[in-house]
Amino acid sequence: MISSTAMFLFLCCHLRNGFTRSFFISLISPLHPNQWIMSHRMLFLSILLILTTLSQWTTAIPAVRLPNKPHIFSETKQYPLPNLGNIQAHDPNIVELDGKFYLFKGGVHLPIHKASSLDGPWQKIGTVLDGPSVIEKQNRTRPWAPTTVQWKNRFYCFYTISKNGVRNSAIGVASSDSIDQGGWTDHGAVINTDKGPLSDTYPLTVSNAIDASFIADQSTGKPYLLWGSYWQGIFQLPLADDLLSVEDERLDATHLVFLPGRKVKPQEGSFMTCREGYYYLWFSHGKCCDFHKGFPAMGREYSIRVGRSKGVRGPFVDKSGKKLLDGGGTTVYGSNHGLVYAPGGIGILPENKHHQDIMYYHYRESHYPSLKETPTYWDFF
Repeated sequence: MISSTAMFLFLCCHLRNGFTRSFFISLISPLHPNQWIMSHRMLFLSILLILTTLSQWTTAIPAVRLPNKPHIFSETKQYPLPNLGNIQAHDPNIVELDGKFYLFKGGVHLPIHKASSLDGPWQKIGTVLDGPSVIEKQNRTRPWAPTTVQWKNRFYCFYTISKNGVRNSAIGVASSDSIDQGGWTDHGAVINTDKGPLSDTYPLTVSNAIDASFIADQSTGKPYLLWGSYWQGIFQLPLADDLLSVEDERLDATHLVFLPGRKVKPQEGSFMTCREGYYYLWFSHGKCCDFHKGFPAMGREYSIRVGRSKGVRGPFVDKSGKKLLDGGGTTVYGSNHGLVYAPGGIGILPENKHHQDIMYYHYRESHYPSLKETPTYWDFF
């Protein structure tokens, strides 16, 4: 059994305009070989999600009437309330560069926003794509779930081309020398599922090519792509050094997250980080959207889960030692206070001299019930 102690300290700072800004800082006990250490300190930021489903982005977004039923929305105070990012986004991705924050999000041609602070104000500075993706699949004008990384003095934005509920998907990549100056080149698909090059090669025969993320081996510098959603879980494979294709068409893929014995496998949106000799694999678990069709039972909506490993390729285990391939995953953030509903689409900004580790995500605001007193401290594990 792996264990540790962590507490959340709630701080309120009054801004010049009189509003209150809320910070949540994780204070974790000193590193010990037998302890579950996520990071020494973690600041939580949320990106407010008003959008309901990815499929609804192609039309006007209808209002969803949320039922005032306590068995739908958790009122737990186990998790801290979020610090608002003050922008609408689904599956946000944030890059920090020279004291500025760049937000990439799904939408027409992949919008890019810029701000000096994570709570905004955010200014749209352009898009990744000048028009439809060169990948000839459905929904080419509205890619999903971007992940942008800086690699060898160039920026690479991985994006998803897909449609809700289908496997005819692709992960594409575009690159540029500068986020501010733009000039992105769309290089097309890195991997395909159902149709397209390599789609007949395992595990592209059983997975869904959406929700890309990126990690480099801290020892060798070798780059890896992570992907997957619902269909058989989350996978990883090595990329070519230019990040524009897979390293080997035989793929050499590794299975990272799986939910055995369940017909529906709601695991997606992976993100990997490295700290103190461990790789941490974060992912979203549960129902993310389509709530206009009905709400799942409490606890089956999106939540943020994590496992860790000494190696970039796993195997990953959760706090209890259960493998993520066996359905494991420690829940680190879920619906709370009757207000935050279905948090997910996670990303991590690493600690630097200006701030601590920052976890950001989207969620749906339930408006049920009205907030009561907020506790000052929370036990994280």
